[in-house]
Amino acid sequence: MSENKTITPVLLGADLNCYNVAKAFHIKYGVKSYAFGRYAVSATKYSRFINFKSIPDIDNEKVMLDTLHSFADYHLGDKLVLFGCTDDYVAMIIRNKEMLSDYIIPYPSVEMLETISKKADFYDFCDKHDIPYPKTVVTSKKISKDDLTPEKLGFKYPIIIKPSSSVIYWKHSFDGMKKVYTSSSPAESESIINRIYDSGYDDKIIIQEMIDGGDSQMRVLTTFSDSKGKVRAMCLGHTLLEEHTPKGLGNHAAIITEPISSLPIASKIKKMLEDVHYTGFGNFDIKLREGTEDDFNVFEINLRQGRSNYYLTSAGINVAELATEVFNSDGNDCLMNENVVFWHHIPKNVVYKYTEDKKLVEKAKQLTKEGKEYSSIWYPYDMLNPLRFVCVTEQLRRQEKKYRIYYPHK
Repeated sequence: MSENKTITPVLLGADLNCYNVAKAFHIKYGVKSYAFGRYAVSATKYSRFINFKSIPDIDNEKVMLDTLHSFADYHLGDKLVLFGCTDDYVAMIIRNKEMLSDYIIPYPSVEMLETISKKADFYDFCDKHDIPYPKTVVTSKKISKDDLTPEKLGFKYPIIIKPSSSVIYWKHSFDGMKKVYTSSSPAESESIINRIYDSGYDDKIIIQEMIDGGDSQMRVLTTFSDSKGKVRAMCLGHTLLEEHTPKGLGNHAAIITEPISSLPIASKIKKMLEDVHYTGFGNFDIKLREGTEDDFNVFEINLRQGRSNYYLTSAGINVAELATEVFNSDGNDCLMNENVVFWHHIPKNVVYKYTEDKKLVEKAKQLTKEGKEYSSIWYPYDMLNPLRFVCVTEQLRRQEKKYRIYYPHK
């Protein structure tokens, strides 16, 4: 593609992930993004650099393809860059890559979607590359509480229960649905697993030891591989605070970036990605076992930029630039982030109040003093729109209420 072509970002979704990507494009190229979603949400409402269109059936693959084909026909000659902002949208894009050849698509192959994206299969890849993960039992069907005792599982309670395939799981909604479940007994585990399977979910379920430690033991690693499978960028984030609503549990709310050298398993992850010829964005959830200095355990890989992807852009690794200029480029260089910045999408006072590691709080405050603090949704360019200003202010106010209700420690 010629470098003088008009860069036109196309985003599927309307959430914070979408806003972060669109903001990265606006910062780097000064362009407006086009977004398609089932309905408008507050994260992207009234933005001056997002042209959002509601298409109720955009999660239908035929509707998605018709929409994207029509858009490409109308923007002939543009450099079209396509992002999915949820697991479901990314899965649809990956399954239809060959039919979307007008677009740059910074995601892996359908083979990766059918294997490594599922937690049970991901752990097989980890075994082959000596990457540590929590003790795990996998089931493909309902299981009796008699088989869920600590003796049978091989690890103590409380434990973690989660679906192997997030894409399939979220298609089968039910009351009390959560992203991840914590169970304190075999009977409770049996009930959780039965409810998930009764919903219509038909893939594997992960039963896993709980790694000791709170939010601040979590790390997030984002990688970017070019179209030839070479890892070209890696950025590590140290979580201060996560979200705690039932469906948002585990989403990052505040991060301080750290040098890649502080994650000893980073080189193994890089080798695994290149061995399997992974392409595009990868997002890893990792936890350091409390009381240790190097017992890092990998939970999963998401085949996309994370919802908190603006932490990369804040650190100087712009996600829009990676997709637009690096994905189809030649090279063996890999940008390993060394910049330390403080990113958040909730009010700073909430971060300071609820982050349990007070050393991290002091570090965040110091970075703020040094001008190294970045907010996803508070963007001066967008605040010129009074409606956006009111919308963002209300979003931040509601975050304070959410932590009062859902955070486990007062």
